[in-house]
Amino acid sequence: MNYGMIRFLLFRVVQITGLLMLLPLVTALIYHETLCIIVFMAISVSCLVAGAIGVSFKPANVALYAREGFVVTALTWIIISMIGALPFTLTGVTKSYVDALFETISGLTTTGSTILSNVEMYMSVQFWRCFTHWIGGMGVLVFILAIMPMSGGYSMHLMRAESPGPSVGKFVPKVRETAKILYLIYFGITLTQVILLLFTGLNLYEALVTTFATVGTGGFGITNAGIGAFNTPSQIVITVFMILCGINFSVYYYLITMRPKEALKNDEVKLYLALMFGSATIIAILIYRANITATPFESFHHSLFSVVSVMTTTGFATLDFNTWPQFARTLLALLMLFGACAGSTGGGFKLSRVLILLKAIKNELIYIVHPKSVKRVYMDGQPVETTVVKSVSAYLSMYVIIFIVSTLIVSADGFDYETNFTSVAATLNNIGPGLGMVGPTGNFAHFSVLSKFVLMFDMLAGRLELLPMLILFSPDTWSKR
Repeated sequence: MNYGMIRFLLFRVVQITGLLMLLPLVTALIYHETLCIIVFMAISVSCLVAGAIGVSFKPANVALYAREGFVVTALTWIIISMIGALPFTLTGVTKSYVDALFETISGLTTTGSTILSNVEMYMSVQFWRCFTHWIGGMGVLVFILAIMPMSGGYSMHLMRAESPGPSVGKFVPKVRETAKILYLIYFGITLTQVILLLFTGLNLYEALVTTFATVGTGGFGITNAGIGAFNTPSQIVITVFMILCGINFSVYYYLITMRPKEALKNDEVKLYLALMFGSATIIAILIYRANITATPFESFHHSLFSVVSVMTTTGFATLDFNTWPQFARTLLALLMLFGACAGSTGGGFKLSRVLILLKAIKNELIYIVHPKSVKRVYMDGQPVETTVVKSVSAYLSMYVIIFIVSTLIVSADGFDYETNFTSVAATLNNIGPGLGMVGPTGNFAHFSVLSKFVLMFDMLAGRLELLPMLILFSPDTWSKR
């Protein structure tokens, strides 16, 4: 274990966190929020100074292998969450540091679950709260890789540990260039949505923070009424960009580089769009027949918004789907588990894994009938490596175990099954709202401290694809071998 390099990278993360704090500091200056100016300035300066001192001692050995990559990734998200929670506590927005930590982890992991009943707070703290979605959406370490060169080709281990999906590839030979391309696409989508929201009547502040929560597929709102307070054109723009950010960003790279055939070959995106619009149509019919909406257009609009929000794990809501027919709610709960595409800012199990598992099951059934047959799993017209298929199966096993254990612990609080089950589903899949007491109009404040720590672990594990968080608890990780 290269402890020197791990320490160096973590101090770099502290330094970057200090720089990121400058944006809410500027917001506090604009809105003349004296307490927030002091808080954000103190945190920013402290991080910048501590980070500068730490990175001045660069280790001689810069080798960073898979084990160190997973450890750095997990500790990075824990450290930035601990620092990011300070503004909530120091400004009095949250009652305790545990609640502040829950809110920050929820923001960075783009979960959107909240312990707050009132989200109309200091403008600068609200800005930071939504900005955490944007930071975590593409990844903290991917951002660092885009601006900080690493020698020796070790940066791929960091990207692999942080990037969502069963496998991680490079657009171009150098990982740093891949990170730059990802962030350029991310910036482009962000800027486009901000401009379009301005045209729908939102002011610059509203457009910015709403875009942060949308493209990061996080779901934090800026009013207690949520996105339901926005006009229909704004909601349509948000729907479109939630869909776009749930798609694998490699598709956009192929389109930008004039390779539409490669973009259209993506099996996962096809399933994503088919499942999304098919489910939205079914739910629209159900809520229209239940007289929840007045017109077919309203039915499809609210249905599509909710389905997209759940599938991309954004967590926005225009209506309280807790009141919808049981079949519609059950369908939404299943979509929560599936999630969005790999390589997107969305969370969940990832549809690529669902596809791989289904194709592997089909091949296993064929093998039983024809024992001598040799079948490969194919995705996008290309064979999937056996190691990837095995890793997906292992991921499913770990996912189920974490889900069961988390649900059992949370159940000790004595709430109903729907609340317990969907609270774990919402956090482990980085969705935000669940059903029951944690529905779109509820929050997570009523859980015990133990349950909040379990749900915080689930949020981090879900965003980091389980392994980086689990590997911290393995004794072999910290051995000198």
